[in-house]
Amino acid sequence: MEAVTQSDIVGLTLIARGKVRDIYRVDNKRLAIVATDRLSAYDVVLPDALPGKGVLLTELSRFWFEWIDDRCRHHLTPLSLTDVAGDTPANRALDPRTMIVEKLTPLPIEAVVRGYLIGSGWRDYLDTGAVCGITLPTGFAQAAQLDTPLFTPATKAAVGDHDENIDFARCVELVGQRIAEQVRDLSLSIYQAGAAYARARGIIIADTKFEFGLDDAGELVLIDEVLTPDSSRFWPADQYAPGQSPPSYDKQFVRDYLETLDWDKQPPGPTLPKSVIDGTLSRYREAITRLTAETASPQ
Repeated sequence: MEAVTQSDIVGLTLIARGKVRDIYRVDNKRLAIVATDRLSAYDVVLPDALPGKGVLLTELSRFWFEWIDDRCRHHLTPLSLTDVAGDTPANRALDPRTMIVEKLTPLPIEAVVRGYLIGSGWRDYLDTGAVCGITLPTGFAQAAQLDTPLFTPATKAAVGDHDENIDFARCVELVGQRIAEQVRDLSLSIYQAGAAYARARGIIIADTKFEFGLDDAGELVLIDEVLTPDSSRFWPADQYAPGQSPPSYDKQFVRDYLETLDWDKQPPGPTLPKSVIDGTLSRYREAITRLTAETASPQ
């Protein structure tokens, strides 16, 4: 499969190109979101893409949105790209990586939930004994499961910039007390339910990020992607052990390679060898197969 690094939908107006997704205006109430095969790490879009990654991410997000349907309002509609932009060969090719969604006002935060102490949370804990201002008991090992999951929001960075972890007080300043509490409670609820579902199928969701928007009435709606290898850390449960960074089904495979390089985590990013590209894709496919197989029905 040839990698799709940039989409072009004839007849729809391009609004933005994010790190991975291209966003188009369908009409006053709907958007088309195309998941390309671009890959970002440390908030930098890398020069190499992962062929077919956008299709996999869209498949898994659709699965989770359907699973979440009775738990939380979300932005996904039942429409396809061909429904709104015409049944052309180009649109049929993009359809498996495209979601037609409600047009909402995105919140200026990312709703990060951590169930395990890894990544920037682990580094924060080593330096301060806390994660995003939340003080933790001493004695936790790397990758240890937390007593209860933590809501640790972040600001959303522009392409090429880095997200910034913030505490809950700053989150309240950005979105208001009512919305901040709703985002926190809903994020923790979705994470805990999704993590339990995945754990029963051999996958630990160590942490994840959600994004939310507001409709015209000011009501909260889940948007973007949900519990994917791009937005989460997925670990094989049978290989997990605290005290070390576990093997992964997500972008950590890429990050581990990048950590071996002399790179300052600023654009431009380094190229990836074929073994890293193929290895990352195989991990994504394994996770998605485990989660979406018929034996893993979301009933």
